[in-house]
Amino acid sequence: MAFEGLAERLQGTLNKIRGKGKVSEADVKEMMREVRLALLEADVNFKVVKQFISSVKERAVGQEVLESLTPGQQVIKVVNEELTSLMGGEQSKIAVASKPPTVVMMVGLQGAGKTTTTGKLANHLRKKHNRKPLMVAADIYRPAAIKQLETLGKQLDMPVFSMGDQVSPVEIAKNAMEKAKEEHHDYVLIDTAGRLHVDEELMGELEEIKALTSPDEILLVVDAMTGQDAVNVAESFNERLGITGVVLTKLDGDTRGGAALSIRSVTDTPIKFAGMGEKVDALEPFHPDRMASRILGMGDVLTLIEKAQTNVDEKKARELEKKMLSNDITFDDFLEQLNQVKSMGPLDEILSMMPGAGKMKGLKNIQVDDKQLGHIEAIVQSMTKAEKEDPSILNASRRRRIAKGSGTSIQEVNRLIKQFGEMKKMMKQMAGMQKGKGKKKGGFKLPFM
Repeated sequence: MAFEGLAERLQGTLNKIRGKGKVSEADVKEMMREVRLALLEADVNFKVVKQFISSVKERAVGQEVLESLTPGQQVIKVVNEELTSLMGGEQSKIAVASKPPTVVMMVGLQGAGKTTTTGKLANHLRKKHNRKPLMVAADIYRPAAIKQLETLGKQLDMPVFSMGDQVSPVEIAKNAMEKAKEEHHDYVLIDTAGRLHVDEELMGELEEIKALTSPDEILLVVDAMTGQDAVNVAESFNERLGITGVVLTKLDGDTRGGAALSIRSVTDTPIKFAGMGEKVDALEPFHPDRMASRILGMGDVLTLIEKAQTNVDEKKARELEKKMLSNDITFDDFLEQLNQVKSMGPLDEILSMMPGAGKMKGLKNIQVDDKQLGHIEAIVQSMTKAEKEDPSILNASRRRRIAKGSGTSIQEVNRLIKQFGEMKKMMKQMAGMQKGKGKKKGGFKLPFM
């Protein structure tokens, strides 16, 4: 999950104050010291940290908070709101020109994922907004970039405008604009050249393309894993080009998250999209409020619902819901649910969006590597119908037969059976949590159902 280290530190700190019936100014001061350390360790710009701590402290020690009936919760609410504000407050949507086509310049350093992001954005515009984008291969200095964009175009069945690597990028952009108008494309996505570092030649070329195309958006693609360097790059591009937005790539990786929390404040430029994986549909609009909630362990049900509406079969989900309530899930159900959830993205990302998931007993023990789904499927398909419906009959000899039949090890078979048991326990807990809140039995639903 993005911000994993920061999330664990902040959640641990906030949990100390969450249930307190009375919160003193000293409590807030101690908590802010830990929050400050957590942010600095996450590589957040020190000036940004200073301003954030000052804003939270000023609000958190106010009479309205400390003398409220739930001061601990109120302090957490303040932290959540300030974290949301730090990342931009509200979602910043991609521009739409009053007269098509809308021109988007994709800029950034080499290796940030610019070309891949161009393909992802084109796919997003078509799928989510029913647009007709034209991708433009204007990075002539890296021939592989032209080939890569053309390959993405074929994969997505979307047009790519290319004139090879012997024509100037400015000329390519000019001809692409004419082509887009002729063929009535409503978006033109120009994949520009990058360098290993910011230099005068690169900036001069980008300024020429900007002057010629008058782009509605100049999106800076930044690798979130580069930490503070990402902020410095954003500042440099912003000074020369006046970027309108940022796309953070590799936000699903092992990143400390400081760049995402710093860029908005340092450049006053919104983060518009986040790359959450390698697949062509792994580009999400950046919602500051939802990201803040995820960092603080409050879940992100809205994104979960949006993913589910796109990927999950509602009828099958309803059938599974009934089985869950009666604790009647079989291994076939388990496999089908894993496949549906997997289509929504990495399992740990999905689980992190469920409110309170981090505190749910047994959840952390469930670890399903996406790459192992083939093994899981083979194991389940090697079981008899009786074994799928009643795992309690799976003795040692049956497990050996299943391992041999599925081409896996007995350890893998044992691990799956254990994970299945953990899943059933978790589902039972979730059902109990809902009933405990006074909801009628039929009212239990997983957030992605």
